[in-house]
Parts: sequence; C-alpha cells; structure tokens
Amino acid sequence: MIITKQHLSRRTVLRGLGASVALPLLDSMVPALTATSRTAAAPVQRLAMVYVPNGMAMGYWMPKAEGPLDELPPTLESLSDYRDKILMVSGLADKSAGLSNRGGDHARAAGTYLTCVPYRAISDSNVHAGVSMDQIAARQLGQETQLASLELALDSVAVLGSCDGASCALTNTLAWRTPTTPLPCENDPRAIFERLFGTSGSTDAGARLERIHRDRSMLDFVGEQIADLERVLGWSDRTRLDQYLESVRDVERRLQMAEAQNARELPVVDQPMGIPSTYAEHATLMMDLLALAYQTDLTRVSTFMLAREISGRAYPEIGVPDSHHPLSHHMNEPAKLERLSKINAFHMEQFAHLVETLATTPDGDGTLLDSSLLVHGTAISDSNTHFHDDLPITMVGGTTAGLRGGRHVRFAEGTPLANLWVTALAMMDVTVDAFGDSNGQLEHLTDIA
Repeated sequence: MIITKQHLSRRTVLRGLGASVALPLLDSMVPALTATSRTAAAPVQRLAMVYVPNGMAMGYWMPKAEGPLDELPPTLESLSDYRDKILMVSGLADKSAGLSNRGGDHARAAGTYLTCVPYRAISDSNVHAGVSMDQIAARQLGQETQLASLELALDSVAVLGSCDGASCALTNTLAWRTPTTPLPCENDPRAIFERLFGTSGSTDAGARLERIHRDRSMLDFVGEQIADLERVLGWSDRTRLDQYLESVRDVERRLQMAEAQNARELPVVDQPMGIPSTYAEHATLMMDLLALAYQTDLTRVSTFMLAREISGRAYPEIGVPDSHHPLSHHMNEPAKLERLSKINAFHMEQFAHLVETLATTPDGDGTLLDSSLLVHGTAISDSNTHFHDDLPITMVGGTTAGLRGGRHVRFAEGTPLANLWVTALAMMDVTVDAFGDSNGQLEHLTDIA
C-alpha cells in the first residue's frame, strides 16, 4: 500500500448523463494518518450465502475423513486451487424443517434454511416464518452500504403453481426481512446491473428500453471524470481502477451480447432481457455482478440460489438430460447417483467461479476473498431420503474473520444448524443473543476457537 496526501471519500462516485459508477477501495480513500494501519478503513466483512436445491449425492460430497483436507471429494474438485481456504462442515441438522406445518420437504428446506424456526403457513399468501440470518447481518453491515443486501437467483422468480404444496415464497427465496416479509430474488442480470449502477434516470418504459439498447458504455458518459481522477491518483490506484473499470466494461459487453442473442433466438414478447442462453453463462454473469457489488462496497450481504427447490432443470450440456428433481429420487441406483453428482459438481463449478474472482481481486492489503465469508450449502442431505440432518455445508474464505480452512470438521449428530449461523454472524462481528433453535456457537471453525 502507498500512502499519499491525496484523499478521496470512500463513497466517491463518477456521474454523467444518468450513469453513476461507484469506485472500489483505493489507497487514496484511506486517510494518510491512518493508512499505515488499515483497520480504520478496511477490510470490511462480507457474507454470501449460496444455496443448492434437491439435496446431494452425499457419497460424492463427503470427505474420506475428518481433519486435514489432503484430498477434496469429487463434488469439490473445482475448488482444488483454494483447498487451504475451504472448511467442510458435517453433522448439522435443520430440525425446524421437520416441524413446519405445511408443504413438502423441499419447501420446508428452503423455507427454514436461514431462519432455523418452523414456519406457519396459513395460506399461500399468509406465511409466518422468521428473520433470516443474512438479514440480521444486513441490519448491521448494511448501515455502511447503499444496498443492505442482494437476493440473487438463476431460476425465474415468476414460477408459480409448483411450490411443493406451500407458499411459493418458501421455495423462491432464502431471505426474510421480517417473519412475514420474504425478499424476492432477482434473476435478470440487467436488473441487477441497473440496481447497482443506475438507469437513464427515467421510469418511462420507452426511455429505459432506449437506455438498454445504447451501444455506448456507461463508462463513456463519465470518461472525462475518469481521466481527471486518474491524473491525481498514484500508480497503484490507477492500476487498480483500470482493472475495475475493465471488469465493468466486460459485464456491459456480455449483457449486450445476451440481449442480442435473446432477441434473435427467443423472440418471445415476455422473455426477460439480459438473461444468457446457457446456465453457466447466466451463473457466471450473476457471480461477476455480485463480485462488483462487493468490490465497490455497494453491499456486503447476499443470498444466491443456484436453483430453486424442486427445480426440474435438465443439464444436457454436462451429459445429464434428466430433470434434476426426479433424478434426485435416485433410489440408490449407481447410475442415477453418478448423474446427480455431476449436477452437484456443476453447481459447485459456478460457485468456484465466484471464489476465484474474489480471490484475484485486490482489497486493502489482501483480496476480496480474504474479507468475504462464502457458505455453499443446502437443507437436504441425501436427496433420496429428504432428511434434513448431516447437511453438506462448505465454507470458503473468511481469512480476516478468522476462518481456518483446509479441514473437514464433523460435529455431533443433530447439532443445530442455527449454531453455525450464530458463529458465522459472530465472525462478521454481529452478535445475537439467540437465533432459531441455537444452543451456542460452534468450536473449531476459527483460529480462536
């Protein structure tokens, strides 16, 4: 880090013709008197809860033994470059899923995963659940950001009528701001991009459509300010800014390509614009948008559903033409388990892209991954039995929060999942007196305990 006399506000943005571009953390945003001790300005703590549906082929996820991760199990092979930052957790149980009063195991899984309290579904539009742990984090961490949290998904949020016998809110989101207020997920990259960086400044549909189809990058509208800013920045900050702006341009380019492809290949009037034609492209673009949101400190908390519970998506691109949900009822048939494991591994590959992006993005004296705690998991273990115990949870990053990776830690059977969330919140410096059915924090996750 280079200490300079030039000081920029942490919330400095570039603006022009309806476009606004937030900036990443630069050395020039750290006051000179505190720059030698980064604690005053960075790193901040970030939390991402990534969810996969329909359970897991557990034999492909479970490590061979407790202790050091000398070898990653097949499902996690895409994370091999970050083995020392991975903490695999087993033995935890979401008991509240079995106590909820309506719907099947899939609705119960997603509906209680981050709340850890049984929900009461009186009708499809009247559900009383609990405040989710991400929103508890957002209440504190969101005080410093433009957006308290981001709720992302890859499946359409308009899916109705196939919600496992309960309110669709229970399968379409993980985040609950209050016991009766679920937060809807967004799966359109264009909508997320505009939420982060703004639109044309008009709510008129015609103006918005014109803005979407402009060939010029939003960065062109703030080009003069970028040039002025770069003249007063040090070499390190100029390099960091150039890398960030190139990432923004790349996301814009991919959005434009996706929209053009959708217009040619899927000429359906109500087809959402900006959604790439393949699952992997869609996931990668959404992950990159989340990384940008973290890099610019627009938010510090997110949930991300790689698919919704009872998802029937097929994955022929990886050799699995089967519908995911029916395949998850594998009846312990080896061939079905192998195909299911390919889906689990494919989902993990999308998560691995986020890990790699954060790990290669500077943040303070480390990387974004160092200051981010990522949790990949589900509230169903063996997809055939639909049990909500011995859940497959993978934690990555969190170096500044004290997470000690490179290990598999197994807890006593039936240990409340809520204990993990209380511990994760504590790692974010968010203290709660009680949460769900928690009976304490978990030991052996950090350098301290």
